[in-house]
Amino acid sequence: MNIDRMEFIAWMERIMDRFDILSEHITDIQKKRNNIDGEELLDNQDLLQMLKISNRSLQRYRSNGKLPYYTISGKIYYKLSDVHQFIRDSFNAPRQN
Repeated sequence: MNIDRMEFIAWMERIMDRFDILSEHITDIQKKRNNIDGEELLDNQDLLQMLKISNRSLQRYRSNGKLPYYTISGKIYYKLSDVHQFIRDSFNAPRQN
C-alpha cells in the first residue's frame, strides 16, 4: 500500500488534532476532579512536594489538628486555602534585637 506525502501529512494532522482535543478534555476532567466548591484540592503527594516535608511530619500536622484535611473515598485531601493558612500560621515572627 502506497500513500503519497500529502495524504500522509493530512492523516497525521488529523491524528494530532484528535490528540489536542483529548488533551483538553483530560485537562478539564482533572480540573473538575481536583476541585470542591470551586477550590483546588491537594493530595498527600502534592503537599509533600510543596512543603518539602516527610510523610510522618504531614501525619503529625494532621493528628495535632494544625492542618485540616478531608477524606474522600479513603484518600486524604487538603484545601489549598487551608494549606496557605497553615503556612501563614507556621511563620515565626521576626526577632527584635
